[in-house]
Formats: sequence, structure tokens, C-alpha cells
Amino acid sequence: MRPTFFRYATVYVALTAMLFLAFRSYDDDFIKRLLEQFRAYSEFHPAEKVYVHTDRDAYLTGETIWMKGYLFNGTTHEVDTVSQVLYVDLVDPVARRVRLRAQLRATNSYAPGQLTLPDSLAAGTYEIRAYTNYMRNYSEAYFFRKTLTILRPDGVLSAANVASAGGTVARPDVQFLPEGGQLVAGIESRVAFKAVNASGRSMSVEGFVLSAKKDTIAGFSSKHLGMGYFSFKPEADQTYTAFVKLSDATTASYPLPAVQAQGVVMQVDNLSHKDNIKVYVSINKNNTAETAALTLLAQTRGQAIQAAKIPLSKKSALIQLPRSQFPEGISQLTLFDETNKPICERLVFVNKDEQITVALAPNKTTYKNREKVDLTITTTNADGKPVPANLSLAAVDARLAPEPDSNGATITSHLLLSSDLTGTIEQPDYYVNPSHPDRWALLDLVLMTHGWRRFTWSDVLSGKASPIKYTAERGLSLTGRVVRPNQKDIGGKVKLTFLMAKRDSSRLFLSGETDEAGNFGAYDLDFTDTTSVLIQGIKGAANRNLTITLDQMLTPTVSVTRVPYNPLEFSGDALAEFIRRTKEYQEIEQQIRRNGEVLLQAVTVKAKKEKEFDSRVIYGTPDASVKFTPMNTSGRMTILDVIQGQIAGVQVMGTGMNASVQIRGASNFRGAVEPLFVLDGMPMDLQGIMGVSVQDVDRVDVLKGASAAIYGSRAAGGVISILTKRGGPNYDFTKDVTPGTLVAKLPGYAPVREFYAPQYDTKKPEHIRPDYRTTLFWAPLIQTDAQGKATISFFTSDAKTSLRLQAEGATISGMPGVGRATVKVN
Repeated sequence: MRPTFFRYATVYVALTAMLFLAFRSYDDDFIKRLLEQFRAYSEFHPAEKVYVHTDRDAYLTGETIWMKGYLFNGTTHEVDTVSQVLYVDLVDPVARRVRLRAQLRATNSYAPGQLTLPDSLAAGTYEIRAYTNYMRNYSEAYFFRKTLTILRPDGVLSAANVASAGGTVARPDVQFLPEGGQLVAGIESRVAFKAVNASGRSMSVEGFVLSAKKDTIAGFSSKHLGMGYFSFKPEADQTYTAFVKLSDATTASYPLPAVQAQGVVMQVDNLSHKDNIKVYVSINKNNTAETAALTLLAQTRGQAIQAAKIPLSKKSALIQLPRSQFPEGISQLTLFDETNKPICERLVFVNKDEQITVALAPNKTTYKNREKVDLTITTTNADGKPVPANLSLAAVDARLAPEPDSNGATITSHLLLSSDLTGTIEQPDYYVNPSHPDRWALLDLVLMTHGWRRFTWSDVLSGKASPIKYTAERGLSLTGRVVRPNQKDIGGKVKLTFLMAKRDSSRLFLSGETDEAGNFGAYDLDFTDTTSVLIQGIKGAANRNLTITLDQMLTPTVSVTRVPYNPLEFSGDALAEFIRRTKEYQEIEQQIRRNGEVLLQAVTVKAKKEKEFDSRVIYGTPDASVKFTPMNTSGRMTILDVIQGQIAGVQVMGTGMNASVQIRGASNFRGAVEPLFVLDGMPMDLQGIMGVSVQDVDRVDVLKGASAAIYGSRAAGGVISILTKRGGPNYDFTKDVTPGTLVAKLPGYAPVREFYAPQYDTKKPEHIRPDYRTTLFWAPLIQTDAQGKATISFFTSDAKTSLRLQAEGATISGMPGVGRATVKVN
């Protein structure tokens, strides 16, 4: 199925003038084919991005993780309203298991919700993983991930063991990556490197490079978070080895990539010129045709930006790419050889100052305990002009909530960087924070040491797009397959009936059929919390040999390349205080709940029992009703056989499957009018009714004349309403074990709880309890107006501390922003 729901940006193609070369515009067949196939591929494979803001980064078991999901169009970064279901998993990376899972309803691309941590959860480092169903078509590397620390009241954190057994120093993981992808003999090349320790954290390294002749070629040392680069000119038929110095005075060796005798090297200067990206291409190839040429393509998130041809007759060329043509974010530069195969790639970041400034202004700088805080939020663009934005905000006790990494992931760094890169980026917010003047040079190092692999060029150029298996969900989906017990195809379509029992006692009845392969699906469903579903397959007399499976029972696998490190640093006193205060507050909450339960048990309520609500019945008292019992159904084949002669004015002609029915007085000038048949609230034809077993029916109601008017003109012949036992509000069909059926529990949308924040300006009995909450306030849906303004209020707690405020969000057009503030409580 081809998704057509994403907007695709217009392709802009510019044949860039070459510096030092008299270049003309090309009407090139390969460029035309490349751009057309790239456009088609991008339209068929649009992307979505997800970000989740949580109230903090460390929790105690029994607490609640308050969160808000943001959904974006992966190409334009506009607010994406296509997918309306966001899946959030709490992943245990050590056990490689999903411990908790929630399905959040996304309305206008915003999905507030929460995860309650059970007391049985083990202390340790976990990951929040978030994705849409559509994102499952691509690599799990592009799911949103965030590291959380979860503690127990009696738990402690243990430091990561970075040394191997026996007391030897662990060998660091150091990757050496030639710029553009290859080393070519006789061409000066830059080689970037990245070093991480055994726990996956970056580490500073230094070392040197030796040739096979034991000549020292270059020295190197990391500049930032284990990253750096060095330059050298490799020789033909020569091998090179890098040696990294270890803390015990030994060295670890790493072979550099092999040197190619002939080839092309691409180097990029994205720092020296404010208006242009400079691309240097150096060529070492012999015996090439005079018309042979290289092709350079620049693309950003599936949008082709610029293309150019480079003659192979030139040994070097400089291409200048105007930044004004690029959208903000990461762009990929790909160089194709004369046979139209990709040979070099490089990532660059283009800054357009398209983030918003989020200013948090409390009405005071210092507050007393339980005093009201009035906070004004302002959102402006780079020019200082107001822009409306949707935000989420958390206010936490800075003493109880350990300080997260000041350069940790935010909505800005995720949208512009992490969501388009594979691998882990340490301190991602460092590279988008204007307070760091060296951020662009260091970001260039990041892009030289990280990959971008949303697609492969062989797939694009072949024109063979992989199928879209997982669709974008506008509601909850119920999909699965019907097969034989031996897992073989059923051999044709199978009729299915679905019965869903919701928490509010309402029932949803659906009917349909599978395709020829046995696949089925019900889409755009809307239910909250856990729902029971019964699925029955009917295929002639063979329905007893059917096996029904649900896709909902299958979740994405958990693949962890390295256990995420704990980004929080606890001092002993801070950890003890956090656990003590949080445990005290949990005990108070539990005692309040217990007191409430005792009060409820002590109250006796006397009232007349109301009639059980049945969502299948939209009418009042029927004109007649037949209760189906073992006595009146014995020996009867169909529902009409049972009601024949039981209701005055209802005439049944014939018997068995050939019977028909008419309600007296239901006719017009054309003759008798057949009644409307309704099965558990859903209109059905007579043939469908005849297939319902009489043992499954609870009763049949008959509506005549004015009583049937509630069903409109289609009920001119009256109404025969069949109510099954399974469809009743009190029937527990989960205990049914019938061949050819499946009974399962399905998770619906997670109910969105309101964050409790006491209002101390009005006295209430519960205010006598101590208040030492870690999260004082959580507001997931703050919308600034056309003037970029919004105001919120909350109260301080009993702690004399500092409050750490952080707001994150984005505009409709996808401009992200983060705001921070601190207030004192004395």
C-alpha cells in the first residue's frame, strides 16, 4: 500500500558553477534519472519523527513518569497529524525486554500520558523507547530513545566496571573513518576518529600512526568527547596502523582502512564561509574517457537540493553549494563515479536560526513555602518576533531531582541531529546551544564520525521500493491472520465476527472477512484501557480447524548494541535525600488511599438498582419480546423457527434456511415490506441472521409501527432485534473456549491522568500533610497565543530549595525550542 499522506517538498535542482572550472549547465540523463527515482522513492517512503519530553530523568519505583510525545513530519519537520497512536516502551536493556508499554492517543500530533512504575521493578538504567506503527517499516535505530534511572527505596547505584578481569586495562573501541569514505594513494586525506570505553562513554585518547615500514606518519589526540582527526597522504601498496596509548603505558593497535591505488577523495569545508559549503574533490584515476564525469547530489531528509557534474579529466575541483538553498538540519552529500555508483559521502549541518526562544519569567525570584508562582511563558523566533507554539513544562525540586546532563537531549537537538543519525550522540544539546562558540567545529566532527542510513542508493537507483508493511494509524488497529492449525494457508476468504467488551460495559460488534491469504484488519478503533475481544471465524463446516492470531501480540524486538550508561551523577547525600523524601511522600499517599477505602466500606448506600445500560439497545420497551431458552430452542435450526407463532402479528413463512418473515401491517403499494434485522445493534441482512446459532441468542425484540421509527425509513417494515448472549453487558466471553475462536485482551489508549498539584490558596483537609514532592508541577499542553504568550500558576512545596523549570516544544511549522529557569524557595 502506497502511503500518500505526507507532504513532499518541491525538488529544487541547481547545477552549481565550479570554481577554477568553466562549467556549463548540464542536461544530463543520469541526473534526470537520479532525481526522478529519488523523488519517487522519497514519496513512497516518507518518514516520521517522534520526541518524548519527561518531567525528569530519575524516579523511585511506585512513582509516575509524566510525559508528552511530539510527532513530526520527517521531511519538513512540520507538525504531523497522520499517525494518531504513539507507542511508548520502558525497555530493560540488560534483559533486552520491554517492562512496560503504553499506547498514547496523539491529537494534533501531541500525545500526553504517563507510565506508573511498579514496586516490583528492579533498580537500574532503563530506556524510554517511542515510535509510531509506521516507523516500524524502518530501522529501530530511528526510534526515539531516552535513558532513565530507576531506584528502589533500598537500592543503590553501582559504578560501571570499565576494567576487564585480571586487572588489565580494557581496550577502548576506536573507529578510524576517512573523510568521504576512502583513502586513495597520493591524495591528502583527513581521517576522523571516535573513541569510547567499555561502558559506551566517550574517552580522551592520543596516539600515533605508523606505516608498514615503521615510519611515524602522524600523531593525534582527541579534541572533544573522544573525537578528533588527523591528515596524511597515503602511499600506494602501503598499510597503516594507529596506536592508542593506554593508561597503563601500553598501546592498543588499530589497522587503518586499506589504501586504494586509484579513486576519488571528497573533503568538505562547512566552516570558513558563511554563505557557501565548499566541496573539494580530488581525483586519481587513469585511462578514463574524456566525457566521463562524477555526479554530486546534495539532499536533506528526502529533498533533493542541488546536483552537479564534475569532469574526470580534471584532477581537482571545488564546488560551492549556497546555504540559502538548504533547509535547516543535516544534509547528505553523495558523490557518484562515472559508472553511476556512490563512492563518497559526507554529512553537513546547515544552520538557519530556525529555532524558537522560550523565555520563562516567574513573577518573583524568591518564594516562601506553599506560595503561588505565576509564570509567564514567551515564545519568539530568531528575529525576536512572537510565534505561537505548543509546549510542555516541568517544575521539579532541584535538590531531590538529580541534575541531568546540562547538554543532554532536548527537542531541538533530537529533531535537528539525533533523529537523523545512527549511533549515540553524547551531549547532543551542546551542538545547538548558542552559548558554545565552538559548537559548529565540534559538530562537524560528530558528522564525520556518524552515519546516515535511512536508505541505500542501490534501492533508490533500482526503482524497487520495499513494501510498506506497517501503515500509519489514525486510530487503534486490530490486525491478524487466520490459518490452519498446521500454519498452512486457509485457502480462501474466511468470514469473521468481532465482539469487543469495553471497560464501560459497552460492546462493539464488527463483521467482515479475510483476504485470500487469511489476513484481516479492523482500523481506526477508539477504546481506552484494556479491552476484551472475541474473534470467531466461519468457513463452511471447517471453522473448527481455524487458528486465529493477532499482530498486537507482537512488538518490535529489543536490540541493544551497548547498555546505556547512567547520565546522572548522585552524591551520597543527594541520593539518600531523594529516596527518603520520595518514600515518605509515597507512604503518605498510600495511607490516604487506605483511609479512603475504610470510609467507603463503612458507608451503606440504599437506593433502587438502575437497569443495566445496554449499548446495543437504542429503543425503549419493545412491542414484543421472546426469551430464548433450552425449551423453545430445542430442535430449532434458525432464529425464525424459534419465534414462529410466538409473537402476535409476526408471520413466518417456510422453515429452515428458506424461511422469511413479515410483520403484519408493514406494506406499501408495491406489496409486503421486509423488516429491518439488527444483530447486537448492527443492521444485518436476513442471510446473516440465519447463520446465527439459536444457542447463542439471549432474546429477540420486535418493534412495530411508531416504535420502529427510531431506526428511520429503513425500518418501514418494522424491526426484529436479535440480542446475543455474548453481546450482553454482563457476559464474560473471555471464558469461552470454542474451536475457531480467539479470546484476547487488547491494550487500548492509556487513560490520561491529570497531574495533581495542590492549590494552597484554598484550605482543604488534605493540606495538613507534609509536601515534599519531587515534581511539583507538570503541564503537558501549554499553547502560547498569537503574541507568543501563555501564563501558568502552581504552588511551592514545604522544602526550602531551588526549583528547576524546563519547557520544551515546537511551532506548527516545526521550529523547536527549549526554555529554562530557576527560582528559590526560602
